[in-house]
Amino acid sequence: MRDRRGLRDARRAQEFGGFVAGAAGRLLLTATLLTAEAPDANPRARRLLTRALAHTYAHWDHPPGEDPYDRARGHLATHFAHAVWQRSRPHGPLAALSPRERLVLVLRLYEGLADEQTAALLGLPAERVRALCDRATATVLHPPPGAVTRAGGPLLRRLQP
Repeated sequence: MRDRRGLRDARRAQEFGGFVAGAAGRLLLTATLLTAEAPDANPRARRLLTRALAHTYAHWDHPPGEDPYDRARGHLATHFAHAVWQRSRPHGPLAALSPRERLVLVLRLYEGLADEQTAALLGLPAERVRALCDRATATVLHPPPGAVTRAGGPLLRRLQP
């Protein structure tokens, strides 16, 4: 019995390791965008990712057939939404956005979720998600006067390659 359990645990760890190797980079970038931290200095994003991966590993076998990337991304989004009370002020191109606008913008434009999927994940009406995404996009493309990034430059200049 112990041998079977040991083999199952080893298989589970190997499967999860493969998942992390393939998805951690994209999930870290998602978390970094959500926290509006610089890509090379993102401790909050790393903590958010660690929690999401731990949650995903804890629920690896439940329910069978569920996409682990969807579970991890969902945990990132919901944990971020519940943790926006943190006092540190975000910096970066998305810092001018409210946490909810940032969340919707990242899920819609970076993760490529449809309005309906984003709405279901956040518990909002699809019309509200569309309005938040439109407002966030307008803010990023046409920043309010005086909005600057950590580096001191206008938001639009920081977003362009």
